[in-house]
Amino acid sequence: MQEVTPTPPPKHERRKDARPGELLAAALDLFVEKGYAATRVEEVARHAGVSKGTLFLYFPSKEELFKAVVRENISGRFPLWNAQFAAFEGSTAEMLRHCMMLWWERLGSSKASGMTKLMLTEGKNFPELATFFRHEVIEPAHDLIRRILLRGAQRGEFAAVDPEYGVYAVLAPMLFLQLLVHANTSCFRTDGARPLNPQRYLSNQVQTLLDGLLLRPSSSSSG
Repeated sequence: MQEVTPTPPPKHERRKDARPGELLAAALDLFVEKGYAATRVEEVARHAGVSKGTLFLYFPSKEELFKAVVRENISGRFPLWNAQFAAFEGSTAEMLRHCMMLWWERLGSSKASGMTKLMLTEGKNFPELATFFRHEVIEPAHDLIRRILLRGAQRGEFAAVDPEYGVYAVLAPMLFLQLLVHANTSCFRTDGARPLNPQRYLSNQVQTLLDGLLLRPSSSSSG
């Protein structure tokens, strides 16, 4: 019996199916480039190659479009990240190093990391979006890092730290790096000429953190 090759869907149907993703990509580009307040839905639609009316078929407002961009590019990744770290079998030092390097690879180096800078600069003007971002991004990130620190303390690998404030020791170098990536400035360079190397920077930051966190056997006193 001759195998029948499925007929591909008509071009207009494939285009329709792709539109939400195209609109989200266009919105991310413009939100990061121009900021939330300065981005108009007409620009997003034009950037995606559709009409404003088509955009509103998928996203009823700019606020909902913004939330969808955050979920698509950032908060939607937390379930997978949480599952990966729940199954992690290495030491907590290895887990912390993996966490920070994975963050850079998957998010920090991407355009989506510019959404954090956007919220830092514009969040006070849009309190509803700031609350949404805190719930969808900030709190899950804190929870994940807090669990890493508590895991290390419970296993006798890390010194006990205040779990509410210890997270900021991990977040601070990550926040600095993503702000630097989107600042378009040459102020922070290693020797006045070379740009900062993200992987080398994070590696040094992790080692500095671990130098303070790792418990070491007390040296016995000579008698």
